[in-house]
Amino acid sequence: MTLNRRTLLAAASAIALAATSFAAAAQELPRNVRLVIGSSSTGGDTYQNSAIVAEALAEKLGIRIKVDAVGVGEAYKALDRDSRGTTLMMFHDQAYLGNLYGVTGYADPFENYIIGPSVAINPGNAYLVPKNSPYQSMEDILTAAENGEKVRVAIQPGGVSEIGFTAMKNAARVRAPGSEENIVALNTGSQSDKNQAMWDGLADVINGSIQANEQFTQLPEDDQKAMRFVWITAGGAVLEQAPPEGMGDTTRDQLLKYASPETSVTLDGEKDFTFDKEFFFLFNKDMDPAIIDQIDAALTEVFEEGAIQERQKASFFIPNFRASDESRAHFEEKRDTYRRVIDELKSGS
Repeated sequence: MTLNRRTLLAAASAIALAATSFAAAAQELPRNVRLVIGSSSTGGDTYQNSAIVAEALAEKLGIRIKVDAVGVGEAYKALDRDSRGTTLMMFHDQAYLGNLYGVTGYADPFENYIIGPSVAINPGNAYLVPKNSPYQSMEDILTAAENGEKVRVAIQPGGVSEIGFTAMKNAARVRAPGSEENIVALNTGSQSDKNQAMWDGLADVINGSIQANEQFTQLPEDDQKAMRFVWITAGGAVLEQAPPEGMGDTTRDQLLKYASPETSVTLDGEKDFTFDKEFFFLFNKDMDPAIIDQIDAALTEVFEEGAIQERQKASFFIPNFRASDESRAHFEEKRDTYRRVIDELKSGS
């Protein structure tokens, strides 16, 4: 069969159009994009996760994306100033938890910004005790509170660190009303501050993470810095998606013992409380919807291709892509669940 010149030209044109469709779409998003994050650390999980996603998205769209660790306040200010898509933001659940707890500088993200796609879970949010602590489990801690013992919990108030503390108080209230008063917050700052509070004997329990604290769980019991996990807030179904080798010298199966359902911190007497720390984009509320559609489409392709999941799991993140509409609905439901717990404790009901 012989193809005429017109047919060949038409075929060549179709191939060229298909090959350049993403390149043309990429013109909607500026060639140089700043991705601000709600953390000032370049060594933490927010920066690490954002860098993985930024690299994959930039490669897909043929643009440059620079991750900038400016902290919550400066990130929101930068996003407020730019509706062109030159500035995007990546953060996690603290975006709405900070608002629920009334922390200064945390506007309602659902009213003031557009919730974009979610990209990953860090299943590492955890609570630990000294390795020589009399508390061997969360059951021991809640029983102690029921028996009138004060249990001091070191947290960084107003977000991911505090939500597990709130869950502890709520579980104590559900089990034995009034005992929640014996779960006491010791407000500190960074992870190093919480660790130090334990080592100084000021805290009985601290909020930590698998990534930051696993190393201390490997120390012998007579070492002042030795710790032991008592609770990992991620649900077991999420943690099961982590690599079997786990983190450091602690396997996934060992970590699962500290997560629901093997470790139970009740939500309402029937269901366990769980919390997955999820990362997602935030956009200026006046940004062109076409740019959001472009980012959704690009990330859909990135996650369908599969390479990004391997990079995330290697860093102990769980891939968790949702396009913008689904992501917003998910986080609204999640916010409403935690708001009920927070409000019930405030009201004493």
